[in-house]
Amino acid sequence: MTSEAMVKIGLGGGCHWCTEAVFQAVAGISRVEQGFISSDPPEDSWSEAVIVTFDPAALPLEVLIEIHLRTHSSTSHHKMRGKYRSAVYVYDAGTGVKVGRVLRALQRGFDAPLATKVLTLTAFKSSDERFRNYYLNGPERPFCKTYIDPKLALLRKDYCRVLRHQVEAAE
Repeated sequence: MTSEAMVKIGLGGGCHWCTEAVFQAVAGISRVEQGFISSDPPEDSWSEAVIVTFDPAALPLEVLIEIHLRTHSSTSHHKMRGKYRSAVYVYDAGTGVKVGRVLRALQRGFDAPLATKVLTLTAFKSSDERFRNYYLNGPERPFCKTYIDPKLALLRKDYCRVLRHQVEAAE
């Protein structure tokens, strides 16, 4: 993978511990940065999210976004959407147009309208170091067993073709 081929995109939807664990399990992603993302008003409050760096030749944007939509409540307009904004954050308008097309195409696979927005990533701040790699540093924790393990099980069931080898083998 050459650095020129790599793309960065932000993903928010649920707890960033969960989002981080999901995308650390996916092949084609070279880096997952857990933290908080802000966009333009009115979405300028900090919201839990990750920035992923990926190779679109190894992991198509459509697959990345589909995994994102399937591993959080992407059709829910629940009361915690400020803290857990359902979004794909982009750095430029061209990527935003591509993401919008992908979301419209994937909408057909959902019974309810997607709550997920395409937003500009205007600022990012990393989580405190003690919370980064949350699942990798303690998969036996009750939070991990309750919230993250079911997402990883869904990945193994529906997306095994794009998982890192160690996740495929984990049971």
